[in-house]
Amino acid sequence: MTRCMNRRYQRRDVLKTSAMIVVRALIAGVNGSNVNADVIGRIIRVEDLNLSLMQEVPAWDIPKKDQNLNGKPLRVGGRIYLHGIGTGGESVFRINLKKSAVNFSTKVGLDDETVNQRAVIFKVIVDDKVMACVPIVSGGVIAKTINVDLRDAMYLTLVVEQTVGRHDSSLGDYADWLDPIVTLAVGATAQPVAVLPYPGANDYPEISGGDPPEPEFHGPRVVGGTPSNPFVFRVPFTGKGAVALSADNLPEGLRMTDDGIISGVLPPAGEYRVALKASNAYGKAARILRIISGEHKLALTPQMGWNSWNAYDIKNDAVRTKASAEAMLHSGLAAKGFMYINIDAGWQNGRTASGEINVAPQFGNMKDLVDYVHSKGLRFGLYSSPGPVTCGGSFTGSYGHEAQDARTYARWGVDYLKYDWCSYNEKVPKHPDLEQYIKPYAIMGEALRKTSRDIFYSLCQYGMGHVWTWGGRPPVWGSSFRISEDITDSWLSIVHNGFDQNGPLFPFAGPGHWNDPDLLVVGYGYFEQRHRHWTRLTPHEQQTHITLWCMLAAPLLLGCDLQKLNKFTTDLMTNTEVLAVNQDELGRQAQCVARKGLQEIWARPLWDGSCAVAYFNRGPTAANIEAHWAMLDPVLVHRYARMRGKQPVRDLWQRKDLGMLDGYAATVPSHGTVMLKVGYRV
Repeated sequence: MTRCMNRRYQRRDVLKTSAMIVVRALIAGVNGSNVNADVIGRIIRVEDLNLSLMQEVPAWDIPKKDQNLNGKPLRVGGRIYLHGIGTGGESVFRINLKKSAVNFSTKVGLDDETVNQRAVIFKVIVDDKVMACVPIVSGGVIAKTINVDLRDAMYLTLVVEQTVGRHDSSLGDYADWLDPIVTLAVGATAQPVAVLPYPGANDYPEISGGDPPEPEFHGPRVVGGTPSNPFVFRVPFTGKGAVALSADNLPEGLRMTDDGIISGVLPPAGEYRVALKASNAYGKAARILRIISGEHKLALTPQMGWNSWNAYDIKNDAVRTKASAEAMLHSGLAAKGFMYINIDAGWQNGRTASGEINVAPQFGNMKDLVDYVHSKGLRFGLYSSPGPVTCGGSFTGSYGHEAQDARTYARWGVDYLKYDWCSYNEKVPKHPDLEQYIKPYAIMGEALRKTSRDIFYSLCQYGMGHVWTWGGRPPVWGSSFRISEDITDSWLSIVHNGFDQNGPLFPFAGPGHWNDPDLLVVGYGYFEQRHRHWTRLTPHEQQTHITLWCMLAAPLLLGCDLQKLNKFTTDLMTNTEVLAVNQDELGRQAQCVARKGLQEIWARPLWDGSCAVAYFNRGPTAANIEAHWAMLDPVLVHRYARMRGKQPVRDLWQRKDLGMLDGYAATVPSHGTVMLKVGYRV
């Protein structure tokens, strides 16, 4: 018995020694590794670490251990691999090595099951320095090998990036890490662990919340619409205690209630300058509100409001919609300019024999629901599709009933229509031409214009056919247009939709027609369409998200549950100085004026001759970013003086004057931002 046991242990030692020889040979022989075999200890398979900390785009792509993203064996170049990680087309995975490792080795490639093959880049980053960068230009080719020295390294980060934009997030690449192994040093006791993608991820930025006691006006300085059409606008204002409001020079046909709701019928074409005044026990405020009446004068600033999709998915109803309108008021969002309450998918319920759209029972009488929202001084929106059904597949679209539905919406008093491509795919060839992309949106656009109501027209078709070049022009006349796929609550999605997709499109945004990188993903909701949760964006990423959308003059449509707002989300969404940049009447989208690695400076001119400037740190560690005002020249139009010498500078998130400066330097946290106003006038 003892002899058999000894033989078994001897055999185990032989197998262990043989396995170590193989590992050492692999490490020493691949790509000329210089790791001394004498320092090699045990190995860690990366797929055994906590993969829930891997960030992916889209967020519903969940990395798979030992399988591709579709749950099938990892297969690259015709070869099956038993171990590895199957990911989507973009991902980040960071590992704390605790300085216990000596080597990382892996093979990489696009899985043979990739549906829509595109080029990707695999990167291995060691302590924030790129140590391997391997492009994979197509699927079906053999995996490529990566081997990296990890001696004295603290962090290992595995990154997959796509080299082109994705217009349909359901058709991404399956990018595989194959046999990824971290080899530890001899005698190492510390165990590498997966961590959040960058240090300081849970720290909160400094944001100034609350409002002064004296009255202040907020929101857009200009609103518009079509002559003779109904009009409703809640004047955004704050002030402690009772605030007395007045509006001088209000045109005939419009009236304002004591709580600031302007309603009635728009006057003949022209510009009307209304003198708003407010006073309370603490002080007074005044502002000129320009009301512009004319053709195509809706959406002179980007829309601000709420959409039900991320809050309730298809589980919305009249009770929740009314509660959301109430929460818009009680949270202070309405007082800062948020005005739209929009129902997304789930309200349609077939058609009558005459073709009239039916409303699902949980929404009751739609006209009554619209009237309720209007009674709060807010505007009401609906969702539909140019196809036979909406994206859920079971709710009625507008195909063949466009004019009929437009008349119904107008009769109900609807102010907003989100029109989602969805099943219209069935009505066009596999690869539509430009005319076929335009056609369904032109049909509904014309139908809406023939009603006697201004209806904000939001095109939702993910950037197909370069919608930004035609969405806001005749014959469509869209008010805003989606330029990217659906957003998710991940940093990579913010980067993709905001920086990469929307950033270059600044020539196509302006009053009446806005680029739309999708909903805001802050707060609490169904951001992955699976279960409700607080956004996965870190606090700094949320601040960057809002800063970027404001700089881009993008729509600010909250998608969270308005009844579950926490203090941070409320402070984030009610900073009036930041929101004022989004609602600036000049309507110029920001441009990137300087870039150094993953640090960027963006700027946009404002109506009063000042300039909004944002520092963005897209990198994994804190970075020093500095701007001098000569950098702003590319965004300053001829009517503005070039900024030279010292200028007044204000930090918008902290609502704090920084003094007279000829430039400004700041240490910006990873994935964080600084937002300034330069050259402002008091």
